[in-house]
Amino acid sequence: MPVPDFARIVYTTALHAAHLATPVAAIGDGKVARSIRARRDAVARLCDWGVASRDPSRPLIWFHAPSVGEGLQARAVLEEARELLADAQWVFTHFSPSAEKLAASMPADFHGYLPWDLPGNWRRVLAAVRPSAIVFTKTEIWPNLVRAATAARIPTALTAATLPETSSRLKWPTRSILRQPLSQLAAVQAIGQADAEGFRSIGAQDAAISVTGDPGIDSAVRRARTADPQAPWLAPFHATSAPTVVAGSTWGECEVRLRPALRAARDQTDGLRIVIAPHEPTPGHTHPLIEGLEADGWRVATLAEVEADGAVGEANAIVVDRVGVLAGLYTIGTVAYVGGGFGSAGLHSVLEPAAAGIPTVVGPNYRSSAAAIDMLKEGGVRSVQDADGLAAVFAGWLGDPEQRASDGESAGRYIDRHSGAARTSADGLLSILSQSHTSNR
Repeated sequence: MPVPDFARIVYTTALHAAHLATPVAAIGDGKVARSIRARRDAVARLCDWGVASRDPSRPLIWFHAPSVGEGLQARAVLEEARELLADAQWVFTHFSPSAEKLAASMPADFHGYLPWDLPGNWRRVLAAVRPSAIVFTKTEIWPNLVRAATAARIPTALTAATLPETSSRLKWPTRSILRQPLSQLAAVQAIGQADAEGFRSIGAQDAAISVTGDPGIDSAVRRARTADPQAPWLAPFHATSAPTVVAGSTWGECEVRLRPALRAARDQTDGLRIVIAPHEPTPGHTHPLIEGLEADGWRVATLAEVEADGAVGEANAIVVDRVGVLAGLYTIGTVAYVGGGFGSAGLHSVLEPAAAGIPTVVGPNYRSSAAAIDMLKEGGVRSVQDADGLAAVFAGWLGDPEQRASDGESAGRYIDRHSGAARTSADGLLSILSQSHTSNR
């Protein structure tokens, strides 16, 4: 049943109001302000590229992902699609400033921020870029873009489609806003059956839905296998072997629990080394973290210092002060902690440590991650409620190599069983594109 125009009108009116407030919101150095400033010329950049570089004789596939995790999923599918459709052009857009570096490395002809989801923007952009298909990633679809693309007979799709039971998209008012655009998608490639049922319940059409798996697994495997042990930031860890806890994508609520747990692990494990990679490694986060670790008795260095020195030296606690290296750092880990499970932002990826073959511990809020749910059942992941639980898991794994190896192997088997989703997804997307070209003749 179509959604009344009322939902679309309210959504678009709210976006117009937010857009009018951007001159004030763009002040400062925060993430939101940076995103707004970067988005000011997003329409012009896309249109200018379309006019100057779009080759209408070639198909163009436009991938969009909100941030880094979704961007890695999109990249895995895009790379497979490039192999299958070698003559195409490719566009990649993102929403979050944290994805800027990833976007710059994307194998695409154009990369940049997604414009505001306003009808006037899309009339200009679609006329200039003329995409053959638009592919959203994981959860983020933009209603006015879908509407404009549908009117222009451009198929839209959602790949790596994820809808955990805790998602706000299952609740009003988001559910009402998304029902119509979901019904217009030509493909909804769900990572699991429960996700497929969830999207069906809020408007996706039966004929559009398929279960293709999580392409993020293929991305994690590739990054683990291509991590260069001689890279300047990784070689020092290989040169001085030590039992190592790698804590990735941490937030403040993670670190307040990690610190006492890591102190306890240090008391029980000779030569323990820790590597902590904050989710947002800004000076405002890393400086207090370094001070806290030093107060706990750790000898702290930043990853930049380790790389510059070419050695870990006397440091036994390394704070990662940049993004883009975490997947490689898991390969030098003995055990892992993945952040997000002690807050409300959502658990970060447990796939990267699993692809590196090491077991992972997370906080209690893990149900946004299908992989974590599955690996908890199989032993590759454990969940704890507090710092004492973290300390117990670290002590168990660090003190029992056989159990640690068994749990790491469980994580690796999960990865092996679920690899291949990126190619399956790419095949499905190109099939939709082919059908669209046939019907438009």
